[in-house]
Amino acid sequence: MGTEVHVVVVDGDPGLLDRARAAIERLEAKWSRFRPTSELSQLNRAAGRTCIVSIETFELVNLAVQAWYLTGGRFDPTVHDALVDAGYDRTFREIAPAPSSRRASSPVPAPGCAAIALAPSVRAVTLPASIALDLGGIGKGRAADLVATDLIAAGAAGASVGIGGDVRVMGAGLDGGAWEVGVESPFDEGTDLATLALADGAVVTSTRLFRTWQRDGIRQHHLIDPSTGSPAWTGVAAVTVVAGQAATGEVMAKAAYLAGADEGAALLAAAGLTGLLVEDTGAVRRVDNLEVYAR
Repeated sequence: MGTEVHVVVVDGDPGLLDRARAAIERLEAKWSRFRPTSELSQLNRAAGRTCIVSIETFELVNLAVQAWYLTGGRFDPTVHDALVDAGYDRTFREIAPAPSSRRASSPVPAPGCAAIALAPSVRAVTLPASIALDLGGIGKGRAADLVATDLIAAGAAGASVGIGGDVRVMGAGLDGGAWEVGVESPFDEGTDLATLALADGAVVTSTRLFRTWQRDGIRQHHLIDPSTGSPAWTGVAAVTVVAGQAATGEVMAKAAYLAGADEGAALLAAAGLTGLLVEDTGAVRRVDNLEVYAR
């Protein structure tokens, strides 16, 4: 999924690690916009026509559309074309060493999800002809949720699945108690801003500092403001969210980032979530109730 994956299994068959690896590969093969054979790529090519997809892909698209409504459009899977136009048109490993390129057109707002039609009974998705989806903003979290749940169902006493900045834990930790997840400073690698303890839940971080590149001589990043179609500069460098599900955490971290430090913290609190926001100045804003998890 274009990032590092860390899986820990407690008191389970050694083959469960291979099971997790295979599951993550299978989900990436379905959801990657960089694989022409993926279900997502096929769905985007079929825009304007109804497409039947697998249950995993239908559920992910449904979650992404629901998240668009839930966040008032701050989380928006229809930023696909804006990402491509900003230069994120290939995997990040391929972008990073490439020379600066010119933007093909002026940024335009993302179209939003209102016209996307979903038919759960037959797992049918119909995208308008003008819309393509990017599921990178929720797919890693969803994959972590699915894999952790599967490992527990397959007999593990505990499981931790970390995909990029998304960590999902379930069951017994390494010492039989809660899992401890460190929240690393976006400005100081190796330094943790907090250590959070969870028995079952997720710690998710979104940051604009990791996936960056140059276009038109201007620094770009992957957190797009759907209202403008351009990378969002909100005074926030990173957002960490504690949630029951990693997919939920991904959605709310991006929504809080786009909202800015003040409104973002209020947004998380209003949703019954906690976490922390790191401002560009280095200031750390902790959301109410984070101390419940702090160690």
